Amino acid sequence: NLVYRGYVASPLVGQAQGIAAWVDGARFNQPFGDTVNFELIPDAAIRSVTLRDASPVYGLNTLGGALVIETATGQSVQGVEAAAAIGSYGERDLSLSAGDASGGFSWFGAVQYREEDGWRDFSPSDLVNGFVDVGYDGERGGVHVKFIGADTDLTGNGVVPVELLAARRQSVFTWPDNQRNKYGRVSVHPWLAISDSVRFEATLYRQRRKAALLNGDAADIEECEDDPALEGLLCLESVGDDGDEEQALLTDGNGDTIDDVLDGGDYGVFNRGNIRSRSEGFLAQIITEQALGARSNRLVLGISYDSSENDFAASTELGALTEERSVEGLGFFIDQPDNAIAPVELKTRSRFWGVFASDTLPLTETLTAEIGLRWNHARIILEDQLGTALNGDHSFSRLNPGIELDWAVTPAISLRAGYAESNRVPTEAELSCADENAPCSLTNFFIADPPLEQVVAKTVEVGASGRHAAGGWSIDWLASAYRATNVNDIQFIASSTRGRGFFENIGRTRRQGFEASVRAQRGGLRLGASYAFIDATFRLPVTLSSPANPLANDEGEIAVAAGDRLTGLPRHSATLTADYEGRIGNRAFAIGGDMIARSGLLLFGDEANQNPEVPGYVLFNLRGRIEVAKGVSVFGELRNVFDRDFATFGTFSEVDEVDLEEAPDASDPRAFGPGAPRRLTVGIGLRF
Repeated sequence: NLVYRGYVASPLVGQAQGIAAWVDGARFNQPFGDTVNFELIPDAAIRSVTLRDASPVYGLNTLGGALVIETATGQSVQGVEAAAAIGSYGERDLSLSAGDASGGFSWFGAVQYREEDGWRDFSPSDLVNGFVDVGYDGERGGVHVKFIGADTDLTGNGVVPVELLAARRQSVFTWPDNQRNKYGRVSVHPWLAISDSVRFEATLYRQRRKAALLNGDAADIEECEDDPALEGLLCLESVGDDGDEEQALLTDGNGDTIDDVLDGGDYGVFNRGNIRSRSEGFLAQIITEQALGARSNRLVLGISYDSSENDFAASTELGALTEERSVEGLGFFIDQPDNAIAPVELKTRSRFWGVFASDTLPLTETLTAEIGLRWNHARIILEDQLGTALNGDHSFSRLNPGIELDWAVTPAISLRAGYAESNRVPTEAELSCADENAPCSLTNFFIADPPLEQVVAKTVEVGASGRHAAGGWSIDWLASAYRATNVNDIQFIASSTRGRGFFENIGRTRRQGFEASVRAQRGGLRLGASYAFIDATFRLPVTLSSPANPLANDEGEIAVAAGDRLTGLPRHSATLTADYEGRIGNRAFAIGGDMIARSGLLLFGDEANQNPEVPGYVLFNLRGRIEVAKGVSVFGELRNVFDRDFATFGTFSEVDEVDLEEAPDASDPRAFGPGAPRRLTVGIGLRF
């Protein structure tokens, strides 16, 4: 996940996406869940990445900001670069890029292959992705055609009970947890200089994605106990409204009961989900720059359209939980009459329209106003392929304003203050999993379609920046303070059935904080430091379901008070970096490192802030490169130098329901997502 000011851009369906992603002028949040799949683009194809503050101009999902990615062209990158590397835990990397230009014509291509066994048990991953750009840029116009393709198979085995983690950090709780993507995107980027001061730009794209989600999990399934007449049959357990355990006969797609084929053995479930997405869209804008006194006024007027069609299918197969805690399918597909677990087939269609204006208006010689205005309209249609429960037709519209004032106090110091509004509409995934009585499986399964309200964020920010030179040093600094309030925020809430949950509007939340950074350079030495404080809280009391939380009441609920902190976010984050580039004889070299520090964070499911936090951590990384011949260099990177044990998030698990050979007496329900141990990567690079 990319986390900025308490908002997230994530590749995981079901995460509350609060950062818009754009690649070369086109929306990159993937349909169905608005996910941001970073692995789809080769590293070598990326020319620049900019993380912008909240602004209405960038459309839906810019609650916290916008991630703007520009890819390389043959005009910006020329020559050939190649690298091959190996590393710890079976890491193998290969990359190749090349570009050239002749007159106005240019071409660039990049391909990347990565593979590793994973430092945790049963955690292999591999990917291959590629990028091509072919274009022409003349004096008055041009066009580029770009292609992105990827085939990825990524394993992200989840949290581990803390006692199992202490006994053996490589362990996984249940597995597999795997996502596979096949992706292709073609885009066309024409531009035309209508006059010396007016320019037309456009982006048209079409993309296809196939995603397969595989998840093996423990389940509250065992031989029925309440009625002797049901002996030998399986039941699904859940927590009733009175806090007592309830049992329901387990049934298959024909409505037949399922026998206890393991004779009291441990059961699990194998969840499968498949997404097929077809989407296309365009963005077109007119850019004008007109003299206004001694300065220039820049006005942008534009329109965007994004459409998608998605096919989603999901099933839950009864499985046997093996001694290694994997799940082996038994051939019975679960279909409960109350929809606690049920198959799904769903078609969705979405249409997003946006009309926007942005004006950089000089008010005086030193004062500038950046004014933004955007109207967003979204329509999302759901069509249930197995019945009618998922059918829905939802429309959302909003006009979002924004303004920022920038004052150049001196040539070296600037002040700014701004206000922005932005909105996020519920995704197809959230709309189809919003019924408390028909929960879904960790956002892979979607059962019913009650309405959700769109989320609106209102952000106020003040800041200052400066650039100075002293004693041979060049120094840049930046400081910002902000407050963002979300109205009708959406939260994923745990169900009384293990591994299931649902989405719900929970009222107001707020994220406020302070950021500061400084960069200094003298010759080949570069130093940097940054700090961020995030105070993210609920602003209204709410009662949430969290049955695995040991401090929940008898009904499995927790009472969240106004002022309680949002989970999963460290309050304090700091980074220090140091890099030096020089020469030994006629050989260039570079060496550097960084320190990353994060404070503790609250567990997901502990929105009432009652349990101990996931501990904070401090990590050190080193890197270096030396030229061994002209155009040939050797490089290396050592991450987590001191091999610190740390975790990046946490939640709860029903650890007492699963036999743990490594920790047979485990009873602590807390479970952490462990961070990687010390890892070394070495390789050779070519450039000519």
